Amino acid sequence: MFNAFTEEREGIVNVLSTKCGVCEAISVEELKSGASHPKVFKVHAIWDTGASASAISKNVVDALGLIPTGKAKSSTAGGVFEVDTYTINVLLPCNVGISSIQVSCNDLGDTDMLIGMDIISKGDFSITNNCGHTKFTFQIPSTHNVDYKSELDKY
Repeated sequence: MFNAFTEEREGIVNVLSTKCGVCEAISVEELKSGASHPKVFKVHAIWDTGASASAISKNVVDALGLIPTGKAKSSTAGGVFEVDTYTINVLLPCNVGISSIQVSCNDLGDTDMLIGMDIISKGDFSITNNCGHTKFTFQIPSTHNVDYKSELDKY
């Protein structure tokens, strides 16, 4: 199934953020067999191409009553820490869903979720800053190559 979203911001921004939904991991098969959909918690998420893995805050863990599924080492500017991991489903804007993704619980400041390359690499992600506005778009799955150089070479 193909899906995408585009977000635009006034002015040039240095942080890309969206509203997303997070819930305890549940499979499509479980839902089809009559399981109730878990509570979806609305979060403020930052898109970070410099992060290899996604993370959630303790606020999200507590709001959903998540139980750790493991431990991982998390490398941040402040050092390397052992953190709890959780398996969740993520609902990106325009109903782009990512199921059963393992995330760590980190101190994210005022942010509820950090979307890293583990999610971004599942599709295509592009940022433009045309006419003084930042626009970013994401589609899943990937359908074609974006190549600004070859587009310019056509002229």
